[in-house]
Amino acid sequence: MNKSMKLKCTLGIILLLMALQLKAETYNIKELGADTKGQVKCTELINQTIQKAAEAGGGTIYFPAGTYLTGAITMQSNITLQIEAGATLSFSTDFDDYLPFREVRWEGIFMQTFSPLIYAKGAENIAIKGEGTLEGNGKAWWEEVKKQQYKVYADGSILQPNKFQQMWLDQNADLKVEKYYEKSLQHRFFRPPFIQFQECNHVTIEGVTIQNSPFWTVNPVGCDDLLVHGIKIKNPDDGWNTDGINPSSCSNLRVSDCFISVGDDCVTIKSGRDFNGRDYGKPCENITITNCIMLSGHGGVVIGSEMSGGVRNVAISNCVFNGTDAGIRLKASRGRGGVVENIRVENIVMRNISKNAFIFNLFYDKTSTPEPVTERTPVFRNVHISNVTGVDVNKVGFITGIEEMPVNEISFSNINMTAKEGFTAETATNLHFNNISIATEKGPSLSFTKCDGVVLNDVRSMAPLADQAIVEVKESKSVLVNNCFQTVPADVFLQTDDSDVVWGTNFMNAVKQGIQNNDK
Repeated sequence: MNKSMKLKCTLGIILLLMALQLKAETYNIKELGADTKGQVKCTELINQTIQKAAEAGGGTIYFPAGTYLTGAITMQSNITLQIEAGATLSFSTDFDDYLPFREVRWEGIFMQTFSPLIYAKGAENIAIKGEGTLEGNGKAWWEEVKKQQYKVYADGSILQPNKFQQMWLDQNADLKVEKYYEKSLQHRFFRPPFIQFQECNHVTIEGVTIQNSPFWTVNPVGCDDLLVHGIKIKNPDDGWNTDGINPSSCSNLRVSDCFISVGDDCVTIKSGRDFNGRDYGKPCENITITNCIMLSGHGGVVIGSEMSGGVRNVAISNCVFNGTDAGIRLKASRGRGGVVENIRVENIVMRNISKNAFIFNLFYDKTSTPEPVTERTPVFRNVHISNVTGVDVNKVGFITGIEEMPVNEISFSNINMTAKEGFTAETATNLHFNNISIATEKGPSLSFTKCDGVVLNDVRSMAPLADQAIVEVKESKSVLVNNCFQTVPADVFLQTDDSDVVWGTNFMNAVKQGIQNNDK
């Protein structure tokens, strides 16, 4: 062998040895002594192994088939939890296993409370993967909520706070919230989110089944570059506030190919509550949600109501909502502030929607009075929805804006729905409806009140009602009705008061009206 060949062989061996040294180690938690019958807690072993792996530069914590009983798990940078098929991480119902309290964002407020079941802060390159199951055993938490927050004695007095509630009061003595929310904090029992990663980068959650969460299930906060792919979330109807995926003030998130059936909203996009969210100052932005199936839940994809930091650049596509209370829902109130904008929704199938297919609601707190436009004023604008089919829908939906900031620039295209009731819009501007077929059992297909700038193009009903207008317009202006051909005969197409309604093409807002011929 000549010198050149020897040198090449030597370099090859060195590179091979370097590759072996750089390869992240896999730590088999069973081989390290964890009980696989779910009888003995292995919390300390898991967290110590994560610490050891992190100190070595990272690695995979591997859970082979079996049941592993654990309390709170703290992730660190460059760590993967690999949950094998047949493996279950079963989280303890002993509330002491989630002490000491940590800073957690809870309903949009940073506070000291129970550690999330799986937690990380400021970590990079973390992942939860596999075909196994994360079992939250949430019923113990739900029952404690019912007892502590809603049970009263015969004389009307409320139960004394348990030790955890007193701890919460002691550790959050300086917590400041808007006055309306102070009462809500009284007698609360603050269950932990299942997974909350705070200000982490490059996060992956893939393949696993997550069930029976104590509170919100997947709840990243202030994170960047996240992938949630192919997971199943299963929380029962009586699992209160067990939302599925709740990104809060996150950026660059992809949610794909997930199955979600929960006791609250399936996917909810948030960015903090009131001045707390505005002070944190991070919007939820650059989000795609695609190829997901959402069954039981209050809403399919929801934005708000904690959206004070803003939500923007969201694309929702190729999803099925079957059995949710609502489909697409935007909710906020005066005082929240925040701008929701640049939202695209397309290729959605809805069935068995018990309340509303679409909601744009700026009266989520039910009542409020007009106030000057400030940072407290919520904004909904530039939302475009297309290619939606819905059957067995209670109500197509509604827009309810506020007079100082009407909902603005909303469009619906290629919508085909059958519902008990149609779609109503109040206090909104620049609404566009194109190729809309809505059949109702009562009332109009579309109704507009106090709206400005409405374009109706190719709007119809395939099942018009006797003596009932398909479109109703009240107290509105600049309404254009164009290219509407009612293929099924109807008694009344449009009913209006003295609103400003124009039929057909109109150029009244063009400086040079009509068509300009440039031929010489």
